[in-house]
Amino acid sequence: MRVGKPPRAARTAHPFLRYAVRRVITSILLVIGVTLVTFVLTNLVPGDPVAAALGQRAAEDPAIVAHFRAEYGLDQPLVVQYFTYLGNLLHGNLGVSTTTHNPVASDLAQALPATLEIAIGAIVLSVIIGVVLGTVAAYRRGKVSDHVLRVVSLAGLSVPTFWLALVLYYFFYFKLHIAPGSGRLDSDFNVPHTVTGLYTVDALLAGQLDTFFDALSHLFLPVLVLTLYTVGLLTRFVRTAVLEILDQDYVRAARAKGLPARTVVWSYVLRGASIPVLTVVGLAFGSLLSGTVLVESIFSWPGIGSYAYQAASHLDLPGVMGVGLLIGVMYLLVNLVVDLLYGVLDPRVRIA
Repeated sequence: MRVGKPPRAARTAHPFLRYAVRRVITSILLVIGVTLVTFVLTNLVPGDPVAAALGQRAAEDPAIVAHFRAEYGLDQPLVVQYFTYLGNLLHGNLGVSTTTHNPVASDLAQALPATLEIAIGAIVLSVIIGVVLGTVAAYRRGKVSDHVLRVVSLAGLSVPTFWLALVLYYFFYFKLHIAPGSGRLDSDFNVPHTVTGLYTVDALLAGQLDTFFDALSHLFLPVLVLTLYTVGLLTRFVRTAVLEILDQDYVRAARAKGLPARTVVWSYVLRGASIPVLTVVGLAFGSLLSGTVLVESIFSWPGIGSYAYQAASHLDLPGVMGVGLLIGVMYLLVNLVVDLLYGVLDPRVRIA
């Protein structure tokens, strides 16, 4: 009896599953490497964490110093400290901050949603605006609008984010009074019941529309600053990717068939340019998560950037290692999602 071929879905599922498993295993190995790099670099930082945590007078007392080192495991060899650190990580223990005296995992759990709120808002706006402007610039190659968009995108990339944040804060808050001050909420509003840690989402879930609009207004300036920079990057890259696709034979054939311009753009051009654009979007989102230190400081935004600055300025080694590990893991997660999307968008990737 002749056995027929398996359904097409079954034939394509296995290559993608193998591809996904390989990417997940690679990401796990990279996480272990991130822990090693984070641990080594943190312990190479010049300065005495004991003196920074206890103060100069207490650091001169040998009994206090010995007790502090024993409490935080600093009296052990570095190899022992690293494997102890790995063992604690398996149980979700990132150590105790020498600055806040709270578990680092708890501190990061409170700071991460604030950073995610501005990073997600910035990347969503940047993708929408950047794809539109980059596609328009590519279709109008060599014309006045193309040159204007290229100059604007270059300016967005060239202006330092901290300077732009200061200018926008001064202009919109001090001069025009159309933007709120620093922080995530005005003092008149209570923090909504925590579900996600994102004030806008939690306020909507609680039905607190006034709190939602206040949280949204506080997001305006930091999201605008990060969006202006990221849009410049995406616009230039989308323009390059779209120009490359426009020269492909299958796009010319689609035009020759008389397909509507909208169909050619969505089904042929943007789909063909999605792989390289997706790479840049993933890198940009990871950069937003890790590069908001100055922006968060200017707007008094209690996110990962502010926590990292506080930990570094006080030589809080558990806090610094926690931030470094979190940022590294989030970069790897973003890259893992991008890799899996590669396999979904392009079958050639998952069977390679």
